Amino acid sequence: MTRVLLIATTTGYQIRSFGEAAGKLGVQLTFASDRCERLDDPWWDHAIPVRFHDEPRSIDAVTSACAGAPPQGIVAVGDRPVVLAAHLARVFGLPGHPPAAAETSRNKLLTRRALAAAGLPTPWFASLSMEGDARDVASRIPYPAVVKPLALSGSRGVMRVDNASECLSALERLGSLLQSPDVRVERDEAHGRALVESFIPGAEYAVEGLLDHGELRVLAVFDKPDPLDGPLFEETLYVTPSLASPATLQAIVSAVAQAARAIGLWHGPVHAECRVDGDRVFVLEVAARPIGGLCSRALRFRSGDLDASLEEVLLRHAIGEDVSGYAREGAASGVMMIPIPRRGIYRRVDGIDQARSVAGVVDVRMTAKPDAPIVPLPEGKSYLGFIFARGQEPRVVERALRDAHAQLHVIIDRDLTVVTSAL
Repeated sequence: MTRVLLIATTTGYQIRSFGEAAGKLGVQLTFASDRCERLDDPWWDHAIPVRFHDEPRSIDAVTSACAGAPPQGIVAVGDRPVVLAAHLARVFGLPGHPPAAAETSRNKLLTRRALAAAGLPTPWFASLSMEGDARDVASRIPYPAVVKPLALSGSRGVMRVDNASECLSALERLGSLLQSPDVRVERDEAHGRALVESFIPGAEYAVEGLLDHGELRVLAVFDKPDPLDGPLFEETLYVTPSLASPATLQAIVSAVAQAARAIGLWHGPVHAECRVDGDRVFVLEVAARPIGGLCSRALRFRSGDLDASLEEVLLRHAIGEDVSGYAREGAASGVMMIPIPRRGIYRRVDGIDQARSVAGVVDVRMTAKPDAPIVPLPEGKSYLGFIFARGQEPRVVERALRDAHAQLHVIIDRDLTVVTSAL
């Protein structure tokens, strides 16, 4: 049986989607994830326990577990697994992204340096230690600017600042986030520094693609209809196909291909984010992984009479099949990542049935856990859930997503901190 090694964090939404795709294709998935090795298979999936901060040990664990049945392909889900996946592809003699390129792709500072060295449009940027004095950097920044962590994803910790005072406050806020337990547990040296770069105006786009031995194949270009001008950069709407002009789309695809080449990415899925300011395309990142969360469910592909999910296309590509015949479906589609309106204890969402009844809406999925604390950006790292829609053209899809979201009423109780004292 054909085997694919899937490397993911324990919280990855896409694991179930890959499992469904593998079952349809008759592919056996072997999981490797960052779970506790002291527990006896807590998720009943026979996953190989790995630690993304300890690559040599993790490589040994995977190669030992797969000694009798090596994989024919490797797929990484999420930013942290991509470096380990790149090393393992090399160990097993499989095509993939080079480890150094994978490392660069998940580090915003290394990405900026690679793109600047290649002569690609790059904003002014500087890096500083979270333990150093930020006043010197704050005094020489060309405002407006954006403060970012080097290795967090999903706009987490990203803040616009318009003057030195706001910059210092944002850096203090980012420092607190980087000291939070869920970030410190990653043991990533990149969390000791921050990136400050000049703000880029313009519309933002996302590109989903596959690199095949260095050649970029674009699977979809998403518009982000909501303006992302700050002070926070919470993504909400992704709609495809893009309404950008053919010339702009060509410039976006060309810029992403050049950026991937500058970073050194070579074979496997890529997810890119970029901004278009006039006739210039600024590539913000090219991640060596597919689109995250449940957003992949907004994409369907066809090849002749075959209908396929993004995960099916990625699995076929991972095992060496030619997927050039797969093209995105003819209808427009989109997803709304339902934002968390405020901090507190999430109880429930009313109006889900009404949201599902909106014309064009395919599904509404709530992923937040009831009776658990929730935190919005920039400290938060998740969404309440997802709304999916399809239609004849992108504007219809966008309207359906907005109308469905308007039907939802989120119930969040205040998060009260209990203070006790000895009498």
